[in-house]
Formats: sequence, structure tokens, C-alpha cells
Amino acid sequence: MDAAMKVERISGVILTGHKCDALEVPLDPGAKWDMAAQQIGPGRRGYRVACRVEALQFDSCIVARSKKFWLLLSPEIEQRLSVKAGDTVRLSLEPA
Repeated sequence: MDAAMKVERISGVILTGHKCDALEVPLDPGAKWDMAAQQIGPGRRGYRVACRVEALQFDSCIVARSKKFWLLLSPEIEQRLSVKAGDTVRLSLEPA
């Protein structure tokens, strides 16, 4: 698969999450990018992704929860992006 074909552009509202805030991702990363979920923490599996919002880049994970996929946004990432729960974010993401 061409590297440019792996980049996905998404937009959504940041929602308050159970462990951190998150943005719903309208795709299944395993199916879209033919990748397997990895251990990302104790008892948690997800898909490691590289993200970009304008000139800012950061790494995060997409996790499955409630039959949907969610991009996790830590407080540190939100601070770097100057965003918070309730804000709309547009970003690009691809497998890390």
C-alpha cells in the first residue's frame, strides 16, 4: 500500500473519556491498515498511530470501546494542541 494511501483525515468533537479524553475514529484501523492491535498498557490493547494537527505531530493509540474506535488524547497532548473536551479537532493519522 502506498504511504499516502495510509493517511486518514478525520474531524470530530473531543469527548470526555473514562481514562482520558478521546475522539471517535470512523474506521477500524485493523481492517483499514491491515495491522494487529498491540499491548498499550496493563489490560489494554490498541493500534499505535502517528497524528498531525497542522504543524504539531504526536503519537497516540486508537482503542476499541462500545463497538467504536477512539483516538486517545492525553492531557499533555490536549495542552500541546490548546484543545479540551467539547472542541472540534481536524487531524491526520496513520499507522505508527
